[in-house]
Amino acid sequence: MTVSESDAVVARIRPDEIIALTRALVDAPSENPGGTEALAVAVLESACRDTGFTVTSYEVTPGRPNLIATLPGGDGPGLMFLGHSDVVPAGPGWTGDPYRTRLSDGVLTGRGTVDMKGGLASVVAAMSALAPLAEQGRLSGPVQLVCTVDEEEHGAGVRDLVARADTSRDFVGCVVAEPTDLAVVRGCRGASYLEIDIRGKAAHSGRPDDGRSAIYAAASIIDIIRADHEAMTAGAAGLLGSGTWNVGTMSGGQGISVVAPMAALGVDRRLMPDESAEAIADWLRGRIAAAGIDSDGIEVDVAVTMEMPGFETPADHTLVTATVDALNALGAQTSVGGWTAACDGGFVSRDLGIRAIVCGPGNINTQAHQPDESVAVADLVTAARAYALLALKLLG
Repeated sequence: MTVSESDAVVARIRPDEIIALTRALVDAPSENPGGTEALAVAVLESACRDTGFTVTSYEVTPGRPNLIATLPGGDGPGLMFLGHSDVVPAGPGWTGDPYRTRLSDGVLTGRGTVDMKGGLASVVAAMSALAPLAEQGRLSGPVQLVCTVDEEEHGAGVRDLVARADTSRDFVGCVVAEPTDLAVVRGCRGASYLEIDIRGKAAHSGRPDDGRSAIYAAASIIDIIRADHEAMTAGAAGLLGSGTWNVGTMSGGQGISVVAPMAALGVDRRLMPDESAEAIADWLRGRIAAAGIDSDGIEVDVAVTMEMPGFETPADHTLVTATVDALNALGAQTSVGGWTAACDGGFVSRDLGIRAIVCGPGNINTQAHQPDESVAVADLVTAARAYALLALKLLG
């Protein structure tokens, strides 16, 4: 890659095209829950086909299509960009229609601008800028955009993706274009949900010892969870610290004058890259049994209802260092670190063996999942330029 070549690629990235595609994607609502990603995917597919990419889309479930857009290259390893088409519900508190994108003072406002339709538009712009090199046979491998459904809920799209993946195609790495303020996130904890159902025995509250309280059993299970959380966090170390527990929901009981015959807990367990949700569930079942909670009229079921694996990419991996170099070449401030959030990159890393990072425009903590969600156009443009330079460094 020469300086003039990189300058030419950067010059082909047009802010007006990024703005237009971001607005079109946001104006095609794709709330999850809701199963309406098809509207936004149709916009993305049209933009990719117009740019000359090879596009494949298929339904994961009716009306919920994954999309794979490829800029062809040589037979060498490719570079994957990963994103999702769904957004969280708009919710209350907006100062305007969340699905009519507003542009003011260089900032785009609307549901999905930052998480993560703006990131998708940046990837498309980067790939478009690389298209002349692909036509000239000057990319050693393909550049691919993968857009999945259902990232915000249960990960049905990425699970289907890895199940169908062509493992004969190598990738030097995967960039998840989620909002990181253009920091290079080389590791993420995973996430899992455990649903715990407890069944006891009802009795009159005047003679509570005749019954078996499911709520008391639930409280004992919470004590196990809280103690393990405290032990893990006390020993937290390294890039990602430790796993964590959070009891997010609790329900139970039949009435104030009745010994509770049922209770339920909804639990979040954040995972380290080498942990699995089923192993955690087995551990918890063992602790419940050892404590004698599920005996003498109490029955407990522990079920994993969601798992998103974590990942960690070495700091000296070429995907990490080349991304930092690309951002530095643009004068963008960046850093390398880890994330407490989870993302689809964990599936790509664990199931496909592709090293992953997260790097994208906007801030997930201050802008995503909030009323008047927004992203600066300048950040979208910088991201697109960095993605294009990254592809040049790895495939040029």
